Amino acid sequence: MQRKLGIIAGGGSIPKMLVRHCQQTGREFFVLAIEGNAAKDFLTDDIPHQWIRIGQAGTGFKKFADEKVQDVVMIGTIRRPSLADLVPDLRTAAFFAKIGARSLGDDGILRALVKEIESEGMRVCGIHEVMSDLLVKNGILGKIKPDKQALADISRGVEVAWTLGQLDVGQSVVVQQGLVLGVEGIEGTDELIRRCGEYRRKGPGGVLVKLRKPEQDMRIDLPTFGPKTVERAKEAGLRGIALHTENGLIVDEEEAIKLANKYGLFVMGINPAEYLDLNGAKK
Repeated sequence: MQRKLGIIAGGGSIPKMLVRHCQQTGREFFVLAIEGNAAKDFLTDDIPHQWIRIGQAGTGFKKFADEKVQDVVMIGTIRRPSLADLVPDLRTAAFFAKIGARSLGDDGILRALVKEIESEGMRVCGIHEVMSDLLVKNGILGKIKPDKQALADISRGVEVAWTLGQLDVGQSVVVQQGLVLGVEGIEGTDELIRRCGEYRRKGPGGVLVKLRKPEQDMRIDLPTFGPKTVERAKEAGLRGIALHTENGLIVDEEEAIKLANKYGLFVMGINPAEYLDLNGAKK
């Protein structure tokens, strides 16, 4: 018998896909939906769920315990919270007091949160452990192939993204003709792509490189790609996207690749180890 799954749901379509997967496979589940982030359309009365603010993590832990949840998946995008969202319940306040300076950086908070959940006797697992078909495959994923300049831009992008990832800065970078047009900060990938569209140069378009951070836990906040990313890339004049093989997620893969083919964009799964040595330097 499968263990009961607790789903901490942010925004995007993956939480909905995960709920559908549980329903189809007969796996018991309970959803904690983050207010202002999770989509409301799929959380109908027949879906076991509860809405909470980001600051109500302690309330969420108790609910999972009451529901006898055994495994937990954290999935979906989380927008920058307002002050009202952050007002903590007592348990969450104690959590932030305990982690202290470690709260500096997204990965530090998430790793501490994983430990806190597991201290309650639940196991945190990655979405790829439940739905392995979401992971990025290796090689050319559509009909379009990168040319020599695009491959050089990918190599440069890997070097920059890997270095920034070691500093817990971001997962994505846009490179055009060897020049770094922008790197991802708190704004997220979509805003990075839009911003880089304003800086693009004449000639062949840029390339988006999106990698998992070197020290990033595979269970949390994996790089994600889908049809919306392709649309944004087209609008910004990019000509291709390189993703971290087996370390990122593709949402609605068939539709995303269909769009990329239509727009003449390449989509490629890459292994950073083929571009870097063990010290993170460019080969």
